[in-house]
Amino acid sequence: MRILFTAFPATAHVHPLVPLAWALQNAGHEVRVAIHPDTVHLVTEAGLPAVPLGSRETLADAAKWNDNFEMLSQLSDALFLDTGNAPQWERQWQGLCGMLGTFTPMLDDLVDFCRGWQPDLVVWDPFCVAAGVAARVTGAAHARFLWGQDNIGWLRAKSLEAGAGQDGTPDPVDALMAPMLERYGLEYSEDLLLGQFTVDTMPQALQLPLPVDYAPIRRVSYNGNTVAPAWVHQRPEKPRVLLTLGMGGRGRQLFDAAGISFPQVVEALAELDVEVVATLHKAMLDTVTSVPDNVRLTEYVPLAQVLPSCSAVIHHGGGGTFAAAAAAAVPQLIVPMSLWGEAITARFMADRGAGTVVEAEDLDTALLTEQVTRLLEDPAFRTGAQALRAEINQAPGPAEFVSVLETLTTKHRP
Repeated sequence: MRILFTAFPATAHVHPLVPLAWALQNAGHEVRVAIHPDTVHLVTEAGLPAVPLGSRETLADAAKWNDNFEMLSQLSDALFLDTGNAPQWERQWQGLCGMLGTFTPMLDDLVDFCRGWQPDLVVWDPFCVAAGVAARVTGAAHARFLWGQDNIGWLRAKSLEAGAGQDGTPDPVDALMAPMLERYGLEYSEDLLLGQFTVDTMPQALQLPLPVDYAPIRRVSYNGNTVAPAWVHQRPEKPRVLLTLGMGGRGRQLFDAAGISFPQVVEALAELDVEVVATLHKAMLDTVTSVPDNVRLTEYVPLAQVLPSCSAVIHHGGGGTFAAAAAAAVPQLIVPMSLWGEAITARFMADRGAGTVVEAEDLDTALLTEQVTRLLEDPAFRTGAQALRAEINQAPGPAEFVSVLETLTTKHRP
């Protein structure tokens, strides 16, 4: 088969799809990844063939988020969704539909590429709605690839439940889809927004009860192609505690939200009888003027390589960090920095007994060291982390999922 992935131009969106793309290539399928020209390196660094589509002006702001993390604070209110408490859901849905429309200018390029390359299947990021339209135009099967909870599916269901499109009730999906559909003479159907099926990397217990055909896959960590330092592979003399705030950028605002500084956190953790590893942005690392002997400050370490040697991990609740920690059965302390569904993921982890959750506004150095000490001294957290890993491992990995994808493609391709 020929499989085209379309990726939102951000590290946190590209990395989750890499293991599946590898598995498809290893099974003999042809793979391409379409992405904004300024972020092609995210694909080629993974050893995958990239297809730069769209002009540099298209999605230019989105591409800038990889280096300008302060921009994310402008989006968190609109994008974060707690499905158990969402009084502003209608406003959020309006804003999200507007954001999805930023991909409309890529449609013609996607159609042109699909007409020439003739993919059997188009696998698209939930933000890349134009890819589903391109698949319909060119006769390919198509599916969404989730890197987090299905906020779009939930908000769409909520909107339909409220009567969107009926009796004069406005439907924001009309404004989103009409410019694309009219160009190619298509009629709207829900699969153009939600995929013919959806590849879901989230734990099955977090799957939202929606009328969507979900195909579960176990999320396998890919953290870039950086060479890990030698100490990563050595057994630490003391329990190793990892502090990481992810690659997407939102986690790096944790200290501002908590009202404590990174140097204060380092100083507090260093007082414990542990080895502290903090992997953060260089600008933040440079704020520490005196580094204790039991602290390692590093700009980046691949999580999949360092976590197996860790006894605890402190992070912001990002999907990639959560999945990597769960795969290594490491107890987690999550301080949710909400951008999409981090708070729900954190509660799920805590409910499984695999760690603890501290809200950013409650975090101080005393509470931080208290919670880390609990994770290290109470064996129940390690037991809970091992049970969480076993639960997540029930979903097929990328290699096993290839045959699932082959079957679904045959079913859905016209």
